[in-house]
Amino acid sequence: MIIKSFGNKIASSTVDTIPLSTNNGSTGYRIKKFEVFPGSPGTEHYEATLKIYSIPQTTASVSNAIDFSDNTLIGAAYFQDDNAKHYPSSMVITFDNVTFNQDIYVTYIGTDGATAAMNYHIELEQIKLALDENTVATLKDMRNIASQ
Repeated sequence: MIIKSFGNKIASSTVDTIPLSTNNGSTGYRIKKFEVFPGSPGTEHYEATLKIYSIPQTTASVSNAIDFSDNTLIGAAYFQDDNAKHYPSSMVITFDNVTFNQDIYVTYIGTDGATAAMNYHIELEQIKLALDENTVATLKDMRNIASQ
């Protein structure tokens, strides 16, 4: 099993693209781990929503709304922390066990006046796709893009 790791520091109201697509689409991926970390722990107030999508996103589409009925949303994280030590932190992370073979897109929005940058780390399991799995993953991505 091959694990690929991706991480970055992302500013609020932005979109990061993680390039995964190949010419023949025979390499697939599944999310194994999704973690978020504050950019400046203990010095900033954070209320952050990070999401992973299987189709391209624009900065205009970045929001804190999470809709699990959206089949293009494949992961989401909510992180809250305060620079005052007597307030506990909270974090909720979830992701689907879906296979994809195209680029993925990470969005981040800070809410409640919190706009400090956040770090994220994603571990993906790399999977060799058979021709029929390749076709299904590619057609699913095409259908999702067309429906937007």
